[in-house]
Amino acid sequence: MSGAGVQAAALPPAALPDGLTLAGKIVAFSTMCLGMFIALLDIQIVSASLKDIGGGLSAGSDETVWVQTAYLIAEIIVIPLSGWLAHVLSTRWLFCFSAVGFTFSSLLCGSAWNIQSMILFRAMQGFLGGSMIPLVFTTAFVFFNGKQRVIAAATIGGIASLAPTMGPTVGGWITDNDSWHGLFYVNLLPGTLVAVTVPLLVKIDRPNLSLLRGADYLGIVLLAVFLGCLEYTLEEGPRWNWFSDRTLTATAWISAVAGILFIWRTLTYARPIVDLRALKERNFALGCFFSFIVGVGMFSTIYLTPLFLGQVRGFSALQIGWAIFSTGVFQLLAIPLYAYCANRIDLRWLLLVGLAGFALSMWTFMPITHDWGAKELLLPQAFRGLSQQFAVAPVVTLSLGSLPPERLKMASGLFNLMRNLGGAIGIAWCATLINDRANVHFFRLAESLTAPNEAMNGLLETLQSRFIAFGDDTATAATAALKTLWSLTYREALTMTFGDTFMDIMLCFLLACILVPLMHNTAKGAVPSAEH
Repeated sequence: MSGAGVQAAALPPAALPDGLTLAGKIVAFSTMCLGMFIALLDIQIVSASLKDIGGGLSAGSDETVWVQTAYLIAEIIVIPLSGWLAHVLSTRWLFCFSAVGFTFSSLLCGSAWNIQSMILFRAMQGFLGGSMIPLVFTTAFVFFNGKQRVIAAATIGGIASLAPTMGPTVGGWITDNDSWHGLFYVNLLPGTLVAVTVPLLVKIDRPNLSLLRGADYLGIVLLAVFLGCLEYTLEEGPRWNWFSDRTLTATAWISAVAGILFIWRTLTYARPIVDLRALKERNFALGCFFSFIVGVGMFSTIYLTPLFLGQVRGFSALQIGWAIFSTGVFQLLAIPLYAYCANRIDLRWLLLVGLAGFALSMWTFMPITHDWGAKELLLPQAFRGLSQQFAVAPVVTLSLGSLPPERLKMASGLFNLMRNLGGAIGIAWCATLINDRANVHFFRLAESLTAPNEAMNGLLETLQSRFIAFGDDTATAATAALKTLWSLTYREALTMTFGDTFMDIMLCFLLACILVPLMHNTAKGAVPSAEH
């Protein structure tokens, strides 16, 4: 018997009679979506408030950045394990334990007494809560069929991209009106609700503790080392100039070796913890690629826009939040529009519209100037919000809908992992481009700032006169004028770099558009057979 066959034989039944009415299923699904939302929201909820957290815990910026990095590393490790864990514990109990762990660790984060305890508790929060994300995908395919499944996929797609987008807005508002502690205490009520409700309503499978015997524990260790070292390398690479740092070189090599060994182990072990063989399905393989690209675009723009508003415009956390809020509004408006279209139009066309629309939104970002604010960002973010919905939701149905039910749990973890990996790689790539290209643009601009440049001379004279009027002597005023000129030049170089970065993201989405016709259109609402 093949490895896949042994695995299928060892797994519990794909589904049990849930005994729920449609209303009960909607309540159960909505509660699980709430758990997914808070787990995804917490990825970015601290991004606009890191300075406040660092100030409260007496930590520097190099330490404070780990408040976000620790969560990402832990979450990215547990997501691909969630399928196997769901087979062991069952969907409802794994979701319940995840909600309890996430809620308790959120309480600990809000009570952290120094930066070390905060980093530890954030890692716990990401690891314990990460399983809630992929389990929502698989439950939707068990609960719903036909038009209901399309609406469920639209909801999941909306949450998957809306929650991280809203993170900086929600976090900025909480920090500005309360304190950074509220960033974590806000999870207590919804986390408790999810932990209580899901075990009562979600009864779609049975636990199978016998799977703990003979489980691929070596594969689990290899996966954790591979993803943990990879995420560390991607997060720290832009700050430490990548492989010029010995630690990053070591973690990159460890990640590469562990990744190769994990793939070998998974393809040769009888009951692997991640179903890599699902990638033989064309739709699922392409769906993972599209999920990766969407992760690149979604998380990169969430990273770039607040960074631009903070560094170039000097906006506060709350101002940044309100400036990018329009993305979430337009995405919410797109959910009913997508649900209407998905029941009438080939999902591949909708996916193409979403990917092309995201590319268009990046094109509208490219003319960015140093004085852009909420008003100027409205149109680009409107395109982005509408496009995210049409880029995420069809991929969920086309990718996971092509798989038989007993493979959904294992495959859903891999599918969600690709989105988070895309986000991690996209952010690292953008940070590196900003560091490198800002210098290139600065030196190019500086080449024109020479003595024959009359405009520059006029500006320096105006600045020098202004500083003299404030009481500086001539020499001090001249120095201050040159420093101001340097700052203005660097601001323009940085702004041009943001435009370049948005262009590169646009090219990624145009490449993805070319591959959309390779997907097969799955029948709406069809449940694949076990022999698929």
